[in-house]
Amino acid sequence: MSGVRVGRRGRAAVVVAALALAGGCSEATPSSSGSASAPTTASTVGGPAAVKLTVASTVATGIEVPWGLAFLPDKSALVAERDSGKVKRIAGGQVSDVGTVEDVKSSSEGGLLGLAVDPGYPGQPYIYAYYSGSDDNRIARITYQDGKLSDQQVILEGIPKAAIHNGGRLRFGPDGFLYAGTGDGSDRPNSQDDNSLGGKILRITTDGKAAPGNPDGRVWITKGHRNVQGLAFDGNQLYAAEFGQNTWDELNAITPGSNYGWPAAEGISQLDGMTDPIAQWHTADASPSGIAFAQGHIFMASLRGQRLWAIPVADGKRVGEPQAFFTNKYGRLRTVEVAPDGSLWVTTSNTDGRGQPHDGDDRILRVTISTS
Repeated sequence: MSGVRVGRRGRAAVVVAALALAGGCSEATPSSSGSASAPTTASTVGGPAAVKLTVASTVATGIEVPWGLAFLPDKSALVAERDSGKVKRIAGGQVSDVGTVEDVKSSSEGGLLGLAVDPGYPGQPYIYAYYSGSDDNRIARITYQDGKLSDQQVILEGIPKAAIHNGGRLRFGPDGFLYAGTGDGSDRPNSQDDNSLGGKILRITTDGKAAPGNPDGRVWITKGHRNVQGLAFDGNQLYAAEFGQNTWDELNAITPGSNYGWPAAEGISQLDGMTDPIAQWHTADASPSGIAFAQGHIFMASLRGQRLWAIPVADGKRVGEPQAFFTNKYGRLRTVEVAPDGSLWVTTSNTDGRGQPHDGDDRILRVTISTS
């Protein structure tokens, strides 16, 4: 398939037990002992320079459960409120309502989730929303003109839905196609079922059809995922972050046609026919949602871990040790996006029913990147 570079396989062997336990890690896992499997030191020799992150300012406050975040060509941004279904515009430090996505049904992890802006905007005046409806998760194309939403059209439906494990991240690739990370809908067999959209990474046209070059002509390009909430490109190479069950959260380099193991594998397992992650963390240190790529690093927002990870990567491989920033300082972190000026915008998620809100939450932080 064109447009996504071949990834890699894991290096270390970790045999993961207790996959048959009930419940498991969603966005808030019961406490478990252990620290991150990867040290939080600077990157190793031969990798990119270690980075330093600084919170330069607060872009916006008072946003209720922000989830999706996408920039427009005019450098303003749209942000989705998970529970209200509202989309808000942030420009010049001001926050305004632009409309509400129709038929959103919120739950503990469902509601209005990912947002993406059409690469042809404003000539193609559309945004795309991933949201939970009454019976399923779906993707809609919505006209956005003159600062208002209108003409919502569902382009893909039938993605498994539950109170948890809804996935939800959207990202346009450099090939112009729309990628979506889905969850298993709290039903593990979905991830290995070729006829289910659950536990997959989708690659579709803006009409919701299978993109040209997808393996076997399906709408999905990979399977065996548990709950993908992070997607980011470094050139043509796609990376994805997903929640583990009780033991390991993952960062994966995505190769079309590959099987990423769930539910047989959690973390680096070296199982035949399954692709291992390039990095893993104990669930207490991550529970990852959004990711973004900048300056040779994947930046990964962590909910339960309440920190922002910086993972040096190149050509689908991890090339140094992850660093952790802002640990326990701003609470749960949901989404990270690269802003037009090269900074990172990072959203908190303390009003989602699982955090401890502070005055002004939820907020969007502007984070600058420098090398040390």
